[in-house]
Amino acid sequence: MSIRVMLVDDQVLLRTGFRMVLAAQPDMEVVAEAGDGVEALEVLRSTAVDVVLMDVRMPKLDGVETTRRICSDPEAPKVLILTTFDLDEYAFSGLKAGASGFMLKDVPPAELLGAIRSVHSGDAVVAPSTTRRLLDRFSPMLPSSGKAPEHKGLERLTDREREVMMLVAQGLSNGEIAARLVLSEATVKTHVGRILTKLGLRDRVQVVVLAYETGLVRAGGGAF
Repeated sequence: MSIRVMLVDDQVLLRTGFRMVLAAQPDMEVVAEAGDGVEALEVLRSTAVDVVLMDVRMPKLDGVETTRRICSDPEAPKVLILTTFDLDEYAFSGLKAGASGFMLKDVPPAELLGAIRSVHSGDAVVAPSTTRRLLDRFSPMLPSSGKAPEHKGLERLTDREREVMMLVAQGLSNGEIAARLVLSEATVKTHVGRILTKLGLRDRVQVVVLAYETGLVRAGGGAF
């Protein structure tokens, strides 16, 4: 079954380019397009979509607020933020709003296609190295007062799961976490899955945001 993709961007030429790339894939289909957030929300009411490629800067309703409204529905499609500038503050806001990742608009086609497939399968597409740079820039905007974390789900985590969560929040990949804790990657993946379930999160991007917002991890990468 093809991955149903929606393109949301106010630039028609950009949507055309993305559509041509996706149309050449046997496992993807562009089922809808929109030029702004208001139109996107309207189209989604009557169109089944798996992944939304979302621009952040659009008229009427920007991509961040559109993403927030889309992701407020538990059955919502996955959202992949597309931004012109690396580590754009709008992209970070989009991740907080529920997006499963972000990429630059000039990303090579192969990487874009891989990202769409990853998001569709439930993974995040913010690379660990990008996560580190993202947090280096934006973590000062998040609480780091040293107060005890406040999130009901955190109490349900085992010591090992909390340990894995803090390493995810520091931008480590599953392989790096496995090496650090002397575990198999499969075991780490299982822990990450349990963390997502217990905390009610969509993907590891939201794990990162939650860890910093609750103060579980300090700005700069250290754990409390």
